[in-house]
Amino acid sequence: MGQVIASATTSLDGFIARPDHGIDELFGWFDAGDVVVENHGDLPPFRLTEESAAYWLAWRESLGALVVGRELFDLTDGWGGKHPLGVPYVLLTHRPVRDSAALGSPDLVVMHEGVLEAVAAAQEIAGDKVVGVAAGTIASQVHAAGLLDAVNVDLVPVFLGEGRPYFTAQAGGPVPLGDPTSVVPSRGVTHLSFPVPR
Repeated sequence: MGQVIASATTSLDGFIARPDHGIDELFGWFDAGDVVVENHGDLPPFRLTEESAAYWLAWRESLGALVVGRELFDLTDGWGGKHPLGVPYVLLTHRPVRDSAALGSPDLVVMHEGVLEAVAAAQEIAGDKVVGVAAGTIASQVHAAGLLDAVNVDLVPVFLGEGRPYFTAQAGGPVPLGDPTSVVPSRGVTHLSFPVPR
């Protein structure tokens, strides 16, 4: 069984998006270099630095499945049924899903039971590969359930001042993490990985 890892691009003050879900200030590093990295689905390719490309491709290759929440799913309309990372994804929601372009996709699994069941379903899909969990409410619930193995942060040198936090109060705290297992500086971003002590 693979690890369960939260991963997100984050401002220096810990936000993954503005209050209105805007992310423009955070995602410049996806167009900061000359290495073209194709995406799945309808997203245009990234143009990454060599350092970010190596980090991103290794992360993408490690993934076997994702767990996402309803808010992100609705914002993206479920990516039309094909997540840009190219892996199956488990949607944890307590409301029925209707009128989404993603419905009927073989990559989408809808779970209503709870975070334990959603992570278990994703682990079944992923096998020995990593289960990635979306930052925010989902990552917080996964951590509170004692299921989170590591936290990845793509740290962008910007203060947002307010917005949507990487972890919510549901995660509990304070929570000291272990020493970083990976630090990759790049143009406009530093990629960090931290183990979560058990």
